[in-house]
Amino acid sequence: MVKVLDTILSQSAYSAEIDVPLERIDIADWLFNLPEAEYLRCCPPDHVAAGVTWTDDGRRMSINVEQIGSGLVVQHYVAEIAEPAYCRMNSISDVFTANGRTQVNVVWELTAEKIDGGRTRYTNKVTAHPTDAFMAFLEDHSVKFEDAAGARQAAGGDHNRRETPLFAASIARRALSK
Repeated sequence: MVKVLDTILSQSAYSAEIDVPLERIDIADWLFNLPEAEYLRCCPPDHVAAGVTWTDDGRRMSINVEQIGSGLVVQHYVAEIAEPAYCRMNSISDVFTANGRTQVNVVWELTAEKIDGGRTRYTNKVTAHPTDAFMAFLEDHSVKFEDAAGARQAAGGDHNRRETPLFAASIARRALSK
C-alpha cells in the first residue's frame, strides 16, 4: 500500500537529555541490538514485543509491536538511514482496531545531538501518513479523516512523550556499557 503523499495523520517529537557525550552514542547499534525485555521497559504497558530481521533485499529491519491508543500496531521499520547519531526508519504498519485491520505509513526518526557539558540530546520524532488502505478503511467505516487524525495525534503524542525519556536512558546505558 502506498501512502497518501503530503498528508500527515499525526506527528510528534520529544527530546530528552542524557549524561553521555555524543561520541559514545550509537543509535543504530542500540536499535539493532535492543533486547526485547529492554524494549518492553521503554514504554510499559504499551510495548508488547520487538525483534530485528532483514528485508529480502538485505536492509535492516526492526519489528515493534505496541499498543497506541485503542489500536494494536505492528511496525515493520526498514532502515533508510542507520548511523550512530541518526536513524530514519520507515514502516508500512499494520493497525488492528475494534473495526478491523488497516495500515498506516510511519516514519520514525531517532536523532542524537551534542549539547554542552559532554551531554547529548536525544530526539524521538514519529510521523504517520495515511495509506490508500487507511483512507478506504475510514470511508468503509464512515469515519472523517479529521476525527481519525485527532485521535491518532492524541494517542501517538502521548505514547511518544512517555517512551522518549525511556529510550534516551536505554541508549545511554548501551553507550556506557561499551
